[in-house]
Formats: sequence, structure tokens, C-alpha cells
Amino acid sequence: MAGTSVLITVTGPDRPGVSSVLFAALTRHGVDLLDVEQVVIRGRLTLGALVGTHHDPEGLQEAVEQAMASISMQVHTSLEAHDDPVARRHSTHAVLVIGRPITARAFGSVALALADVGANIDSIRRVADYPVTGLELMVSPEPGGGVRHPPGTLRARLVEVARTAGVDVAVERAGLARRSKRLIVFDVDSTLVQGEVIEMLAARAGAEAEVRAVTEAAMRGELDFAESLRRRVAVLAGLPESVLDDVAGQLELTPGARTTIRTLKRLGFRCGLVSGGFTRAISGLVEQLGLDFCAANELEVLDGRLTGNIVGEIVDRPGKAVALRRFADSYGVPLEQCVAVGDGANDIDMLSIAGLGIAFNAKPALTEVADTALSHPYLDVVLFVLGITRDEVERADAAEGGVRRVPIT
Repeated sequence: MAGTSVLITVTGPDRPGVSSVLFAALTRHGVDLLDVEQVVIRGRLTLGALVGTHHDPEGLQEAVEQAMASISMQVHTSLEAHDDPVARRHSTHAVLVIGRPITARAFGSVALALADVGANIDSIRRVADYPVTGLELMVSPEPGGGVRHPPGTLRARLVEVARTAGVDVAVERAGLARRSKRLIVFDVDSTLVQGEVIEMLAARAGAEAEVRAVTEAAMRGELDFAESLRRRVAVLAGLPESVLDDVAGQLELTPGARTTIRTLKRLGFRCGLVSGGFTRAISGLVEQLGLDFCAANELEVLDGRLTGNIVGEIVDRPGKAVALRRFADSYGVPLEQCVAVGDGANDIDMLSIAGLGIAFNAKPALTEVADTALSHPYLDVVLFVLGITRDEVERADAAEGGVRRVPIT
């Protein structure tokens, strides 16, 4: 005799004992547990269980309803086809929606876009409530196949929605690939730290405005980075080398940078910097944050003063990709298990070869090629893209002595 599936949904105030009462009733009927999920939102419980029974499904429904009524919980039961393909569907993509806040209109636009490309939302969970709101949607193709769309349609459609809805939307393949990342590289200027080191140095030479204009053009991809770097470094000629240490002492980390690196190192990530800036100015960050590696440019110094020249190979756009390959090889990490985070056109090659390329408050030239683009000024949003929740971060911090939330103004 073919079995029957019964879908049971229990709702009501969350409190101890609800699951035990439900499963006591199910045990008396000798059912098989096929699936179960539970979520609690603001103290309200929703518990769903799909069970299989070979006899008296109506009697099972009645017994469950009586058991739940005895503890003042609401329950809904329905008979399901035993071979329902929806019950066996596996999510193919994780879609992260990030906002401060996420409005109902914005979320509705995302949901509509998913429906338009034939994607079904299988589950939703909140991954962050600070410093942004983050909602993770696990999605899969429409049951039965539906209309076939070209590869990349889902990402392209959601990028379009993000632009108009005022939220960030990140799309990743679900499964082991998402959870297998092991190495991450950060650009430094305007990514790990606020501002541009070269402009801070140029200010000492009275050429900050001139250098800023060249920097912005290079980050937009309008100038060759190597040539633009030589032009900017040339104005530093004659400055005492002590300005490098002075500027290093003035660097301000991007909000969330410490949390991001601290959390990733707990997870066993190799973390480092690949920068078009200068080793002398950022080496302190490597020690301060306990980073594993660093690649940057070397300024020439003679008789205690900067010459306005660079020594050795320039870490430019292709040089950043070379550095990422080198560090990945040295730690035995495949490129598909690497993450790269940057903001400018000189990060394009690095983000393109990494398994996950994240554009952080980036110029259009980079956002067009990155796997995902983040527009909020908090680096720890990177953690949410990787599937790490704010609750997990804070519990780990509390276990090691506690790091409180900093008020956001």
C-alpha cells in the first residue's frame, strides 16, 4: 500500500515543549519524518514537519490537532502527494539582499525579479541586523522547468533591480563552493582603510589636488595605472622618508575591517593585502591585524629622502592578479576558493580571477565585472556575502571577551 505524506504546520508563541508534544503524537502513529523546519520571529514560532504514514492519515491529523490544542498552539494539516517533486527540490543559488533599511517595496522588487526569471524562493533567513539588514534567500529553478533563460540572467536582472530599489543584491551558487573559500585579499586604499595614501603623502608636498585628480582618473580606468602611479610618485621627490611613518600612523580602518579579519581568521582563512600603494606605509597594518601576506610598491629612498621613483616591479592592475596567484599557490589554495575585495579599475584582473570578486563602494569599471557590488561603507558586509551571520560573529566575540556594537550615526 502506497504511503501518504502529511504536511503539519504549527504556529503560536515560542516556548519549551512544543516540539516534544508534537513528536509524541507523531510517535504514537509510527510515522516517518521526511522533512522538518522551524523559524522563530519576535517570539512567534512556525514549525513545519512533513511526515509519511501508511495508515489512517485522517486519524493522524486529528491526533495532531488535539495535541496542539492542549498547549494552545494553532496547527494546520494537509495531505500531500508522496512523490511531490517540490519536496525534493534543492536550492541552486543564494541571493543576499542588503539595505539600511530594506523596505517592503525593495524586497518586493527582488521577489518579482526572481519570479520573472523563473526562480522560486525556497527559504529566507535574516543574516544581519547590524550595521545593515541582510536577508538571505535560497532559490531554485521553477518546478517543471519553466522558460529557459541564458546563463547570467538571474544575476543581471537582480543587479538591475538593486540599482533602482536602493539595496545591494549579491548572487552566489549554493552548495559546497560557497562554503569552501579559504583565502581573501583586500585592496588597501578606500577598501581596508579610508582615503588614499598617495593623496595623504602628496598633501605634504602641497600637491594633493593634482594627485587626487590623477588617482580618480586611474581608478575609473581612464589612465594606465602604472603611468599614473609614476606621475603621482614624482611629486613626492624631496620629502623626508619620515612622512611614510607619519602617514601610516594616520590611517583609519574602514568600519568593520577588524571584525571582518578577526572573524575570517577564526574560520581558518589566509588573509592579506594586495595594494597599488606603498609597503612602508601599510606594513603596520599587516602586524596590527595579524595578516598573512602583503604585496605593494616600494618607494626609492636616498639619503633619507624620497626620490620620486619606484623600485622594482609595479603592483598595478595585472600585478595585483599575479600577486593573488602567487599567494594562492604558496598556501595551496585553488583560485576558485579565493576571494578578492577592491574598489578601483586596477582591481579588475584580481577580482576576475578570484572565485568570488567583491566590488566595495567601487567605480563603475569594477562593478561591471565583479561577482557582487556592495555600496554600504561597512567592510563586515563581506562576511554576510560569505554566508556568515551577525549572530555568529557576535557569539564568537562574546566567547573571547566581548566586542560591543558601536552606535551608527
